[in-house]
Amino acid sequence: MFDYISGLLSYLSGNGIVIEQSGIGYKIVCANPFSYQPLMNQDTKVYIYQYVREDAMILYGFKTREERELFVRLLTVSGIGPKNALAVLASGDPDEIIQAIEAEDNRYLTRFPGIGKKTAGQIILDLKGKLADFSVSNNVNTDAHAENTALSEALDALEMLGYSEREIHRVIPELKKQELTAENYVKEALRLLTNT
Repeated sequence: MFDYISGLLSYLSGNGIVIEQSGIGYKIVCANPFSYQPLMNQDTKVYIYQYVREDAMILYGFKTREERELFVRLLTVSGIGPKNALAVLASGDPDEIIQAIEAEDNRYLTRFPGIGKKTAGQIILDLKGKLADFSVSNNVNTDAHAENTALSEALDALEMLGYSEREIHRVIPELKKQELTAENYVKEALRLLTNT
């Protein structure tokens, strides 16, 4: 399973983008390809979900892990396919979508293309109460990416080491007070986690 593809953004159209890496152009279907317009002919990182069926193998791309995770969760809902899930992401903010699901806001969910009352009800039934951990974990990573790449890398490393999102979230305020390398952020986080 791919996590992301990083390379030159060489082409953009209404339904996707092409990332060139090592002489290979990867066609990636995106929720809003034109949001990548400012990155044309630049190195770009796209988080990937590989969708496989009998007659096709499609790469779906997302700007953040949060968007990808919400896409994957939407695919678990009966009656939602990749096209519908992509339409939801193209038209809404992931945090707002999660809030609408938790608040059982049918009206908000039915504004997306291809989502009627029945499907909106199914989304709420299948996902309500199951997105709290996802929301917290990705808000942590989004904040980190916005502020500090080294801190973001350190948080990813802590996750790989098996620390829970709750544990990681607890030490972030202390880590944000310092400017360190990713390696030293990990060391400091481990010191904080073992001393609490």
